[in-house]
Amino acid sequence: MDDLEQAILLASDSPAAAAASPSVRAEALAFCARARDESPPSSLLRLCLSGLASSPHAQVHFWCLQSLHDTLLRRRLALPDDLTLLRSSLLSLAVSSHAASPPFLRNKLAQLVALLVRLEYPHVYPSYLLDLLPPAPPQPGLTDMFARVLISLDDDLLSQDYPRSADEATDAMRVKDSMRAQCVPQIARHWHAAAATLRTADPGAAAVALDAARRCISWIDVGLVANDVFVPLLFDIAMSPGSAAPLAAAAVGCLSAVAAKRMDARAKVGLLRSLLAAQQRLGSPDSGLKMAPLVTAYAVEALECYRRLGPSDPDGAAALEMLEEVLPAVFAAAESSDDDEVDSGSVLEFLSGYVSMMKAAPSEKQLGHLGRILEVVRVQMSYDPVYRGHLDVLDKIGKEEEDLMTEQRKDLIALFRSICRVAPTAAQLFIRGLLVTALTSAEASVEDVEVALTLFYRLGEAVGEEEIRTGTGLLGELVPMLLAARFSCHTHRLVALVYLETVTRYMKFMQEHVQYVPHLLGVFLDNRGIHHQNAHSLQDVLSQFTSMNWANKDVKFPSSEDGSQIFEAVGLLIGMEEVSPEKQAQCLTALLNPLCHQIESLVMDAKAQGLEESSPRAISLQQIIVALNMVSKGFNERLVMGNRPAIGVMFKKTLDVVLQVLVSFPNVRPLRSKVISFLHRMIEILGIPVLPYIPVALRQLLLDNEAKDMVEFLVLVNQIICKFKSSASAVLEEVFPTIASHLSVILSQDAFSAGPASNTEEMRELQELQRTLYTFLHAMATHDLSTILLTPSCMQYLDTIMQLLLFTSCNHKDILLRKACVQIFVNLVKDWCTNSEDKITGFREFMIEEFATKCCLYSVLDKSFDLRDANSLVLFGEIVVAQKIMYERFGDVFIKKFVEPSLTKVCCPPDLAKQYCQKLQGSCVINVYSATISEIGRALSLFS
Repeated sequence: MDDLEQAILLASDSPAAAAASPSVRAEALAFCARARDESPPSSLLRLCLSGLASSPHAQVHFWCLQSLHDTLLRRRLALPDDLTLLRSSLLSLAVSSHAASPPFLRNKLAQLVALLVRLEYPHVYPSYLLDLLPPAPPQPGLTDMFARVLISLDDDLLSQDYPRSADEATDAMRVKDSMRAQCVPQIARHWHAAAATLRTADPGAAAVALDAARRCISWIDVGLVANDVFVPLLFDIAMSPGSAAPLAAAAVGCLSAVAAKRMDARAKVGLLRSLLAAQQRLGSPDSGLKMAPLVTAYAVEALECYRRLGPSDPDGAAALEMLEEVLPAVFAAAESSDDDEVDSGSVLEFLSGYVSMMKAAPSEKQLGHLGRILEVVRVQMSYDPVYRGHLDVLDKIGKEEEDLMTEQRKDLIALFRSICRVAPTAAQLFIRGLLVTALTSAEASVEDVEVALTLFYRLGEAVGEEEIRTGTGLLGELVPMLLAARFSCHTHRLVALVYLETVTRYMKFMQEHVQYVPHLLGVFLDNRGIHHQNAHSLQDVLSQFTSMNWANKDVKFPSSEDGSQIFEAVGLLIGMEEVSPEKQAQCLTALLNPLCHQIESLVMDAKAQGLEESSPRAISLQQIIVALNMVSKGFNERLVMGNRPAIGVMFKKTLDVVLQVLVSFPNVRPLRSKVISFLHRMIEILGIPVLPYIPVALRQLLLDNEAKDMVEFLVLVNQIICKFKSSASAVLEEVFPTIASHLSVILSQDAFSAGPASNTEEMRELQELQRTLYTFLHAMATHDLSTILLTPSCMQYLDTIMQLLLFTSCNHKDILLRKACVQIFVNLVKDWCTNSEDKITGFREFMIEEFATKCCLYSVLDKSFDLRDANSLVLFGEIVVAQKIMYERFGDVFIKKFVEPSLTKVCCPPDLAKQYCQKLQGSCVINVYSATISEIGRALSLFS
């Protein structure tokens, strides 16, 4: 044993271990493990008992008890003589234990005795508990040890708070039944004696005894504790100022267990009545502070009895009376800041149940209770002032506290919504009181204001959209009060954030009551919004405003730029027609001028020092242009150029400044993209007056272009064409040669490979450019701008364009692109050809000999052309329309040079060709041509 003792000391936290090297400690640990795992069970038993008897070291005692527990738990110790020796030794140790021995040793000994009880009681050794039961009068050491055995038995076997195996459940039932039959009354008398005798002499031992009692009350006869002797003692201990805190808490725990005892509802009413008789001041606030778990459990049980029995039953009515009598104590407990004494989850669960029990029209008394519950909600939703600074800067501590409070508030918010449902007026009155206090009291703190605004926000979730819109109840008073509010602590991040969130929540009210729109605008523009010192922290809530469906705003513009949503929100606010022209001009000037000045300053510095794409200056310029773009989304052409032209002047000046960025740095691609986006917006809202600015921009945008740059450019030109139509002819005539020159280099009809090579990023960009080019040409052809192709500066590119259009109309795999090209040819025929003369020599022959033959005939005869496909059928219809237009403009020449020779060449029956020629002048040509193509296909297949 000496070697083992030395090894245990080296392996533990003893002074010897502290002085030993890691290798020595490791060797000691291995030695102890071998002694425990490799020794025969009988030898290990005697070795451990010897150590318990002879060693003076607590570490050795603990190792011996733990080794015996593990051996017994694994059923390695099975010989009857060994078990008898172990039992007698442990019982002897337990009854001789004194309170001065270390608690961890007493707990381990109790755990080992409890395991023996589970294995051997009562069938092997029926007097375990009687042997351990301390004689009267109770002594601290024996009382403490007995209580620890009961507590270990509860933790390891009897308690139903933990999942148990089937064997454990069987053992627990056997032990409980045996104790109830043999010794529970004696044990209950011991608890009472220990509490009465030791409450002053040894409060710790008395507290442990009552803790053991609390654990057993759920499965013993409740009358053994809930009687005229025990209950008054427990109340006296709980309420006495001289009681030690752990002892008072243990007494309250016993009383709570009595109240929560499962039984029939009528019997429970009688039990609750007896508790109230024993402590008539149970409903006082003092009781709530000193016995929070009891008053909460009492209220929960009374409410459950009322639910089961109903208001018409006398016992049910009595349960409600008892419930309302203890409510003041429950409220006092809920409002207490002592988290250690109050289980806030249980209190909230009860309060939620109580509110849900109410009907839609609560009584005056119930309204009073609801007021107290609202105050409970307010108190528990308030932040601790200790974290005020951390929450303002939102450091790690502040973030953790904010996350914790978010989680904690979930049940409180659900409770608040329930109150809003049951008594909406009471909730609104409560919030009005909070807002008035926050605005008028010099003592209103950040926490007070934040929780008042948070509850007002949550009120907006509880009421319907219609109630918000019309200002039902007190909302018509509260929302204007909110808009006008300026709190003394508004600089704090929490207050500013929840204030803007709350304003946004009630936006429907401002939509209906437009007289408050200027106030709303002020909220977002002054130091409560974008000029707040923590504006960067508020951008998310500011951006929420963009989701509102304003009557004069049909579209929500999503934003992805950091912070840009703020400017979009402000632009939507300023751009409302309900805002007066003077206020609108004032606010827009306050926004645009500083941003324009920043652009001018940054451009000046960048010219002197150079500008890289990823430089801070380039990023700042991008952000400013995006901000200007977002602001413009609140305006439309009718307002800017029609009703309030002064606004248009401001945006034209802004456009002039932005274009200086493009002129100075045309090769900085991220900046180009932002400028193009801004141009799109200016074209939409300024209309014709923007045209003088376009040539400068387009010339810069045509410098050093790649495929994706040309896509952006052509999309912009397409918008100009669709917006201004023939008014844009001069602009297009100037830039078209450059466009064609660039595209002739980038694109050609054989530039697109098939197979895996066509799936590269570069090839996808080229394909996108090709599609955009056809959209551009289609826009020109359909907006009376095709004559630009015939100008002297553009004629040199005409043949290339015609060949590209022809190739695509015949061969492109995208049927919709082929359709677009056919439509372009149709419009060119309409614009350039009449019955008497053509605007360009050779175009008529090209259309008949090239387009008609290759596109109108051979492309539809190709096996890949499937008339059962919907898109192909649409293309076929466009091809037929093209032939009708060519016949209308070219007359019999079209019949002689295309229809007769070409159809004959592909084996078309003469009568069908003749019928088709006749139908070209009618309205059913598509059906005849379809039949013609089908007949030709059959003939060709037979010929093959």
